Amino acid sequence: MPGENLSRDEARERAELLTVDGYDVELDVRSATGGDDMADAPLTFRSVTTIRFRAARGGESTFADLIAPSVDAVTLDGTALDPAAVFDGARIALADLAEGEHVLVVDAQCAYSRTGEGMHRFVDPEDGEVYLYTQYEPADARRVFANFEQPDLKAPFRFRVTAPAGWTVWSNGAEESREGGVWRFAETEPISTYITAVVAGPYHYVTDSYSRTSEDGTTLEIPLGAMCRKGLAKHFDADDVFLITKQGLDFFHDNFDYPYPFGKYDQAFVPEYNLGAMENPGCVTFREEYIFRGKVTQAAYEGRANVILHEMAHMWFGDLVTMRWWDDLWLKESFADFMGVFAMTGATRFEDGWITFANNRKSWAYRADQLPSTHPITADIRDLEDAKLNFDGITYAKGASVLKQLVAYVGREAFLEGARRYFKKHAYGNTRLGDLLSVLSETSGRDMTAWSRSWLQTAGVNSLTPVATYDAAGRITELAVLQEAAESHPELRPHRVAIGLYSRNTEGELVRYARAEADVSGPRTVIEELAGAERPELILVNDDDLTYCKVRFDEVSLATLRAHLGDITDPLARALCWSALWNLTRDGLMPARDFVSLVLAFAGRETDIGVLQMLHAWTRGALVNYAAPAWREEGGRALAEGALGELRLAEPGSEHQLAWARFFASVATSGTDFQLLSGLLDGTARIDGLDVDQELRWAFLSPLVAHGAADEAAVDAELARDDTASGKRHQVRCLASRPSAGVKARAWADVVESDALSNALVEATIAGFAQSSQRELLAPYAPRYFEAIERVWAERSIQIGMAVVRGLFPSLQDDPATLEATDAWLESRADAAPALRRLVLEARDDLARALRAQATDAVA
Repeated sequence: MPGENLSRDEARERAELLTVDGYDVELDVRSATGGDDMADAPLTFRSVTTIRFRAARGGESTFADLIAPSVDAVTLDGTALDPAAVFDGARIALADLAEGEHVLVVDAQCAYSRTGEGMHRFVDPEDGEVYLYTQYEPADARRVFANFEQPDLKAPFRFRVTAPAGWTVWSNGAEESREGGVWRFAETEPISTYITAVVAGPYHYVTDSYSRTSEDGTTLEIPLGAMCRKGLAKHFDADDVFLITKQGLDFFHDNFDYPYPFGKYDQAFVPEYNLGAMENPGCVTFREEYIFRGKVTQAAYEGRANVILHEMAHMWFGDLVTMRWWDDLWLKESFADFMGVFAMTGATRFEDGWITFANNRKSWAYRADQLPSTHPITADIRDLEDAKLNFDGITYAKGASVLKQLVAYVGREAFLEGARRYFKKHAYGNTRLGDLLSVLSETSGRDMTAWSRSWLQTAGVNSLTPVATYDAAGRITELAVLQEAAESHPELRPHRVAIGLYSRNTEGELVRYARAEADVSGPRTVIEELAGAERPELILVNDDDLTYCKVRFDEVSLATLRAHLGDITDPLARALCWSALWNLTRDGLMPARDFVSLVLAFAGRETDIGVLQMLHAWTRGALVNYAAPAWREEGGRALAEGALGELRLAEPGSEHQLAWARFFASVATSGTDFQLLSGLLDGTARIDGLDVDQELRWAFLSPLVAHGAADEAAVDAELARDDTASGKRHQVRCLASRPSAGVKARAWADVVESDALSNALVEATIAGFAQSSQRELLAPYAPRYFEAIERVWAERSIQIGMAVVRGLFPSLQDDPATLEATDAWLESRADAAPALRRLVLEARDDLARALRAQATDAVA
C-alpha cells in the first residue's frame, strides 16, 4: 500500500465511500514520566480507538490511518484482524467492507514526539517536569490515534485520558469527570481530526469567564482558561490574554451572528511549538514565546493579540465550516489572517494594526509571490506534502490582502453578511471555493466569477506606477497608473486603489492634500479626478493600502523620499513608502547601500515601533544579502555607528531604546562595539534607562560569542543564571555560533547526522551555525549540503526536514558557483520528492535575487 503521503484522489475516493459517525479515543500517557527514548526503541503510550462509520457501498476496500511503532490488536465488527497482515506502519487495511454500519477498534502503542508533530513530550530542564501537548495539522492525529485523516470526514469525538498523578488534562470538550487519574471529556460537535487536541501535565492554569446576553434575553456563558509551564507562571500576564479574548468574542459575536459553537475556550501556551498557534476548538495551542520573559515592545503585544484573534476567527472559519481538501486551505487561513487584524483594529487597543499588516505581513506575501513556487490562493494540492508547504505567505498574507481588497470592492456589510450566511448554511460541514462565492454574490449583487479568476485563481503580484504630465502652471494635465506583471505570471488584475498626492506644508511636513479612489484595470488607467491638481512632490499609489500590489514611484517622488521620507506625517503612508523602497531593493532597482542610508537617515524618526523593528530586520538583510561584498565591511560599520547613535538618543526606558539596543547588538562589528556590550553585561557600562534583563543579556552575549569575543565559559555562566528551557535554547544557539571549525563540525553532525535533538534545539543549532560573519568557515558545507538533503528528507519528519533544507542551504556562499551547484542538483534530481525540490528551488531563487541585487549595489 502507499505510505504516509495521502493523495487528494485517495481522500476523495474514501470520502465518497465512508461516513464517520463518531470516535472514542482512550490514551494512557502515564509512561510520559517514566524515562526517555532508548537507543533501539522510542518511548510509547497506549492508544485505543473505537471508530463508528458507515460504508455507502458493499464489496469495496479502504483504509484507516495510523503511524505507530506497533499495533497490538485490530477488530472490525467484532472480528479480530491480524495486525501483521493489515497494518503496514501507516495504514490499516479494511478489505471487502459490507454496505452499512461498522465498528473498528485499534489498540496501538504510539510514540511520543520530539519534533512537535503528534504527541509532543517536553522535559523541563529547570525542574524536570514533563509536559505533553498535541499538534496535528495537516495530518498528524494519526500519530496519536487511528482515524480517517482528512478534513472532510468530520465526526464527534470523545476522549478519555489516563495521566500521571498530579497532572491536569485538557481536550476539546469540557471535562466530565476525573477519577483515579482517568479524565473523561464531553463529546465534541462534528470536527475534523486535525483540530482535535490533548494537553496534559503539571501546567499552571488560570481561569476566567465570558458572558453575553443576546437580544432575546438568553445568556451565553463561555468558561475561559489559559495555561503555561510552571516555570513561566511568574511571567504569565493572563489578564491581558483574557482581555483580548473577551474583546475578540464581543467583536465576532457582533459581526458573525452565530454564537461561539464549542463550549469552553482554553488557550495553552506550550513549549517547543513549531507554529505560532493552532485553532483546536475549545483548546487552542500557542507557542510559549508569547509569554514574555523580559521587556518587549508594544509590537510584541500587538503580535500576540493578532494571533489570539486569528485563532479565534478560526472557530468559525475553519472549525465550524472546514475546507473539503487542502486546495481550499485559504478558506480558513486567509480569512483568519484578515479577520485577526480586522478584529484587532476594531475591538482592541491596537488600532493601528493595519500599519503592521501593510509593512510586515504583506512583505511575507510579496516574497512568496515572486518565488518560482508561487501558486494561486486556491492552490493545486496533490497530497499531504504539498499541503504542508502551502502554509505560506500566499495562503495567509496574500489571501488576507485580497480579502481586504474584496471588502473595498463589495463593501464591509455585504462581506460580513456573506460570512453570516456561509456559517449558517454550512455549519459543521465542508466547503469549496464556489460555496463562498455564491453567498458573496448574493449579498453584494456582484458577479464574483471574474474577481475570483483574477485574484484567487492566478498567481503573481502586479506593480503599479504613476505617470503624470503637467501644464505650464504646474498643474496635473493627466495622471495615469501603469500596471505591469512578471512574464511568468502575466495576469493584469482589477485593483481598487487610492492615489494620494503629497507636498510639504509651511512646517516642512509632507502631507496629503488630494486623494482619489479608482478602479485600476488593464495596463494603463487614467485617474481623471486628479486632473487639475497642483504638482505634488510625492505620488503614492495604493495610499491607504486597499489593494495588493508592489508600489513604484516616479522619479520626482523617489527623489522626495530620499530627502524627506521622515517628514511624512501619516504613519500608514510612511510605512507604505518604506515597504515600496524595500521591494525596490529586493528587485535590484535600488542599491542596497541606498536603502541602508535611508534607514540611517530616517529610522530614528519612526514613531511606529513595529515599523521600526521591521526596518531593522530589512536593513540587516540588505547588508547580509543584497550589498556588494566589497561594501559590506563599510556598511556594517556605518550601521553599527548609526544604531549606537540612535540608542544613545532614544528616550531612556522607552521601547524605541530597547529596539535600538537589540539592533545595535545584531550589527555590532568592532572591538569598541564588543567592549560596550561586554560592559553592559558585567555592569561596567550603562546606558540611562536601559534595563538589561535576562533576554537582553542573551541578545548582547550572542554577537560576542559569534565574533570570538566571549567563550564557552561565558555561555555556561549565562546558562547558570538562566537555567531554564529558554536559557537552554539560547545556550545551544550560542555554542553553535562560535567561530571554530570544530564547533561547526559538531553542529552539523548534531543536526544532519543525528536525530537526538528536539525540534526547538534543531532550530537553535541551525540558527547558531549559519553566521554571516563566518562565510569562509562555512564554505566546506556547501557541497555537503547537496550530498545530504535527500537522505535527511527521507529519514526525518517533514518538519525537521524543512528546517534542515531551508536553514542549512549555503545562502552565505553567495557566488555564481553556489548557484551552479544548486542548478546541478536540481537537474540531476528530477525525481526527488516534489516538496524537497520546491524548497531547493525557493532557496535557489533567493540566492539568484541576492546576486542580482549585489550587482546593482556594486555599480552604485
